[in-house]
Amino acid sequence: MDRVTGIGGIFFKARDPRALSDWYKRHLGIAPAAQGPATFEWREKEDPERVGMTIWAPFSQDTKYFAPSTAPFMINYRVRDLHALLAELRREGVTVDDKVDESEFGRFAWVMDPEGNRIELWEPPNEQQGGGETR
Repeated sequence: MDRVTGIGGIFFKARDPRALSDWYKRHLGIAPAAQGPATFEWREKEDPERVGMTIWAPFSQDTKYFAPSTAPFMINYRVRDLHALLAELRREGVTVDDKVDESEFGRFAWVMDPEGNRIELWEPPNEQQGGGETR
């Protein structure tokens, strides 16, 4: 069974997400979209016709989105079959959040690593195996 197939996004806390995004845009050329995070587009190795993306997004310093982790970051990993992977992780004793979000952006679930870091797992919609979270 496939597990992680790539990085869907890199999320981190910032005192002033907008100002920090502006700094990254000005100095490193990482330009956020009008409605949110920056995206890096790429092609699927197995199917070069499919365009994917990785999201880069600073979050507010007081976001609760990473909870219960106290880390100032969260990595989003792309997966092919979220529900099958969650079942396998539960069998292996991994702490898995009961919540699964489903939207037009795909399916999202969360697990904790042994050091208390929250990890987001993302199964993109079938027509777009590659993108990232846009919250």
